[in-house]
Amino acid sequence: MTECLVEAGTVLRGMGTDGRFVIDTDAAILVRDGKVAEIGDAQRLKAGYPALPRFGGPGMIAMPGMTNSHHHSGVTPLMHGVPFAPLELWLPQFRALRPIPTKLDTLYSAIEMLESGTTSVQHIHGGVAGAPTAWRAEADDVLGAYGEIGMRAGFCFMIRDQHILGYGDDAAILAQLPAAEAGLLKAQLDAAMIPISELMGFFHELRAAYGGRDDVRINLAPANLHWCSDAALEEIFGTAKAHGAQIHMHLVETERQANDAEARFGHSAIAHLHQLGCLGDNVTFGHGNWNNRADLDLLAEHGCCACHNASSGLRLSSGIAPVNPMLGLGIPVALGIDQSNYNDDRDMLAEIKLVWALHRETGMFNPRPDAAKVLQMATENGARTAGFGGFTGRLEPGRAADIVLLDRVKVERPFVDRRTPIEETILHRAKSGAVEQVLVGGELVVDGGRVTRIDREAVMAEIGARLAAAPTPAELQARQMVAALMQVLEATHRRETPDTYRPYRYNRMHD
Repeated sequence: MTECLVEAGTVLRGMGTDGRFVIDTDAAILVRDGKVAEIGDAQRLKAGYPALPRFGGPGMIAMPGMTNSHHHSGVTPLMHGVPFAPLELWLPQFRALRPIPTKLDTLYSAIEMLESGTTSVQHIHGGVAGAPTAWRAEADDVLGAYGEIGMRAGFCFMIRDQHILGYGDDAAILAQLPAAEAGLLKAQLDAAMIPISELMGFFHELRAAYGGRDDVRINLAPANLHWCSDAALEEIFGTAKAHGAQIHMHLVETERQANDAEARFGHSAIAHLHQLGCLGDNVTFGHGNWNNRADLDLLAEHGCCACHNASSGLRLSSGIAPVNPMLGLGIPVALGIDQSNYNDDRDMLAEIKLVWALHRETGMFNPRPDAAKVLQMATENGARTAGFGGFTGRLEPGRAADIVLLDRVKVERPFVDRRTPIEETILHRAKSGAVEQVLVGGELVVDGGRVTRIDREAVMAEIGARLAAAPTPAELQARQMVAALMQVLEATHRRETPDTYRPYRYNRMHD
């Protein structure tokens, strides 16, 4: 479709200089070649373009599509039977997850995102292993799924070259396992230990294959400080800078990670990256729950972004990012749902409610984000961190026509006073059931609250059948390996981790 009109009683363009969204009423959006060509009076535009296909209507609220700025996979760990635990005791259990075809897995989470108004995603793939042909097949399946359903995707793959199992030498962990389990685990680790130069070659291959597309950005994701050597970090960050790519790096997600950096380097993780010359305006740090005030000063000085994963931090006992101090320093904050949010899905309309409430710190006059600021995190800021900055995230002429249409009656039922700012109404009352239509690049990808390009029920049915099947011998062996591994890891962390528990202490701003 080259042209269409999208009508709405209220259009939210994006954050204005006054801290409120710029709003048009009784308006229509003229879409041409996938971009917003004009926003103006609905009656005038309908009269001027009577033959164009029309979407929306006067009872709709139009807002920019949102971005899930930190996402990994579709079928959630809980669905796989993995119990919640602190991060260091949760991630290793993924080694026994039942394999789901990559395209099917990606489509599942994409359904949840699109149907709740998320049109773009930073997809952080778990990593690559084995032969390079397999790497490319995985990437093509992920990006093919997003392309098929109609989402934009920033794609990156997590890069590690050390300490995969914990914070020290993997050999020390393997030595404590029974021989069969140690052999199986070592084979997995060896397959994933790929020279950084080869991974940068894969990055260049993906850039060459997908670089000309409006719906894809190829980014880089050093997995975390303890998982990457200094040499690896310098090569990754240098490659990104040379090619104008975005970096998305997990960092100080847990207090244990922050303490490890201090012990290894004598200063914080951010200070270490600063010494390596890794900070810059193309860099986003995911989580950041345990950054200190000096760290935030460095992030602000170098124009770095932060990605706040609120549900993840709470579910995994990881902590709460210091969002209010970040905002006070002008650090752009985006929002990510990570593996899943508190509903165990990828509903950004639910996540923004949590983010708003989580940072209502005590005090009468201290700064805290309002609804407009949180919506900016979910739209414009998120688009920037995924590589779509200046292209989408706002409804303005020249930007992509990524538009979410909310049924105002469903949002406001039974009544909301017109004095209530529309941003507050959306944040507090809009649920995924109010999402009527979603357009990406002017193409209708959600209609009547359901994705239009794929058979959503067939996706759900296939996933259900695969997860319900009896475990294979290989899967049973993987579960046995993980059970043995968890005993060793728990004992190791008990020895190495000091008891720093204090009630309601959730980040370093309270030290």
